[in-house]
This record gives sequence, C-alpha cells and structure tokens, in this order.
Amino acid sequence: MADVEKLFTSIGGTFINQFTDLKSKAGKIKAFVFDWDGVFNNGSKVSDKGSPFAEPDAMGMNMLKLDFWLRNGNLPYTFIITGENNQPALALAEREHMDAAFLSYINKSEALEIICEKYGLSEDEIAFVFDDILDIEVAKKAGLSILVNRSGSPLTTDYLVSEKICDYITGNAGGNFAVREACELLIGLAGDMKKTIDTRIRFKGDYENYLLERNLKATHIYNYRRNIS
Repeated sequence: MADVEKLFTSIGGTFINQFTDLKSKAGKIKAFVFDWDGVFNNGSKVSDKGSPFAEPDAMGMNMLKLDFWLRNGNLPYTFIITGENNQPALALAEREHMDAAFLSYINKSEALEIICEKYGLSEDEIAFVFDDILDIEVAKKAGLSILVNRSGSPLTTDYLVSEKICDYITGNAGGNFAVREACELLIGLAGDMKKTIDTRIRFKGDYENYLLERNLKATHIYNYRRNIS
C-alpha cells in the first residue's frame, strides 16, 4: 500500500495539520468545492474570454467522484465558485455534471450559504480547494481546506498557515495540475486509488453504472450579477 503522506511530501506538498487529522476530516466529506482562477489555471485572463482548465485536472475530479461513489453508493456534491462570469468554468461544470456553478460571486461565503441550505450540507462536510484572499472566509468554514501553492504570495501563505486556515498546501501551482494533486490527495485520505483506477479503465460494470448516474445530473447556474438560479 502506498505511503500517501510520503508521496505527497515528495512532490513538495506541505501538510499543515497532521495527516491522521486530515484522514479523519476527509471521512466526513460529502461535497467538493473548487475556486476557479488560480486553481484550475494560473489566474491569467484574455480579455473577457475567461481562463482555461487542463484535462488532467478534469480527470482528477472524475476519479474523485468515482472513488466517492464506490465507497458510499452515491455521488458526492461538486461545485465551482468564481468571482467572474467565467464561461470556461461553466463549460467544465456542465461537461462534468457538477451540481452547480456560481458565477460572479465575489463574496464566496454567499455561495457557501446557498450550498449548505439548498443541498442539506453542514460546513464540516465540505472540502474546499482555493488559492487567494477572497477565498479565506470559505476556507475558514470548510471542513477541509486545500491551498493551491503560489510562490509569489509568501506573506499570504504565511498568514493562512499561522491562522491555520488551510490543512494542506499543494506542491504544484495553479495551471500546473494542482487540482489533480488535490483530488488524488482526497482519494488517498479517504478512499482507494487502485480500486478507482481499476474500475475506471474497464469502462463496464461499476464504471458504466456510475457514469449513467453521474450523467443524469444537470448543473444549476447561479449568476450573482444576473440573479439567475
């Protein structure tokens, strides 16, 4: 069996809280929430065209959901929150049949309140992957928080560590498969990566059943500026 803690520290990941504590937290998680800019990408934008994502990160999310489904017999809740009206974020959310995409939510705590109310979740059942100052209030409340590493923000990172706002800092930066790292860590904490991969590559049986259930989900759109829900 892989030494998960050793594997992730070997790629530069930093455990702010004890690995055993993270395993305990991960066992309670029912929902995965992702910030967008600086997480799926390096935060750069081209005019109003939004910012991109990478397929390895999308695969990581799919594997995370599959692992949860194999362990629990049902799908986890998954969400994207972005402060912009980011169409690539919406496209990924719809393609991957996430539960909802929150667009133009600069105050991300408002999105978290909707998630808890509409989906019957408590804050300690939510894992949050984030990167910057506007995410802090959600990171404080979430049951498990993963900070995407950025070498250009040493004082911000020091604040998040000293205030114990994050549980883990990725070894990879946004735009360099940090989401994939976060997803694989979450699987390593609570699930079984070998079983998940073996299921995925067969295409039939359990994976076929998972995919049918996943694809029935329609993505809800919450657009703060346009008041769409």
